[in-house]
Amino acid sequence: MSETVPLIEMYGIHRTYVMGDNLVHALRGVDLTIQAGASIAIMGQSGSGKSTMMNLLGCLDQPTQGTYKLNGKDVSRLSRSQLADVRGRMIGFVFQNFNLLSRTTALENVEIPLIYQGISGRERHKRAMRALERVNLADRAHHHPNQLSGGQQQRVAIARALVCEAPIIMADEPTGNLDTATSYEVITILQGLVDTGITVVLVTHEPDIAAYAARVLTLRDGLVTDDKLQTPLRAAAAS
Repeated sequence: MSETVPLIEMYGIHRTYVMGDNLVHALRGVDLTIQAGASIAIMGQSGSGKSTMMNLLGCLDQPTQGTYKLNGKDVSRLSRSQLADVRGRMIGFVFQNFNLLSRTTALENVEIPLIYQGISGRERHKRAMRALERVNLADRAHHHPNQLSGGQQQRVAIARALVCEAPIIMADEPTGNLDTATSYEVITILQGLVDTGITVVLVTHEPDIAAYAARVLTLRDGLVTDDKLQTPLRAAAAS
C-alpha cells in the first residue's frame, strides 16, 4: 500500500524581503509536513517569522527559495490568479479582527467567498445557512456584526471560512480579541472541525491556546526551533 501524501509539504523554504538597502530574512530554511486532518499551532515572538509562515502556507505569498507542495501540487511558483484559485478551493481564513463587513448581515458575510466563485444566489444562501448551522449561529443569520458579540462575530468568520468546503482552515490569532470564556467557545468549534477531518493551522502567541493543538511548531529568527507532538486539551471540558 502506498504511503499517504502529506497535505502540506515544505522543503528548504526561505522568504527574504527587500527593505530599502537591507535584506530581511523572515524565513531561513524551513522544512515542514502536515497530514490531512491535523491540528497544528505555530508559535513565536514578534519577528520570529510566524506571520510570514502563515502567508506562505495560505498561498498569500510565495517563497524566495524552496518548494511548497499543497495536496501533492507544487504551488511555489504559481501566478497570482493561480494562487487565488488554489485559495478559493483549498483554504479558509480566520483572522483576529474578524474582517466582517459592517453593513451586511451574518448570512451575507458568509456568502461573500461564493460570490467570487459565481455561485447562484439561492445556492449561496443554502450553503451559507449550512455553514452558520455548523457554528451554531443560524438564529443570528440576519443580524449585523454590531448586533453580535465578539465571539459570535468570530463564529461568523469561521462559517465564512467553511462555506467553500475547503480542507484547510488557517486561523491567525483567532482568540486575540476575545475573553477567556469566549476563546474556549471558538477553540471548541475549531477542534470540532478537526474531528471532521479538516486541517486547522493556528497561529498564536498564547501557550494556553496552543495547548489545544496536537502539534506545536515554534519559530525563532526564521528557523524552526521546536516541533513537538502533544495530547491536545479539549476546550469543551475546560469551559
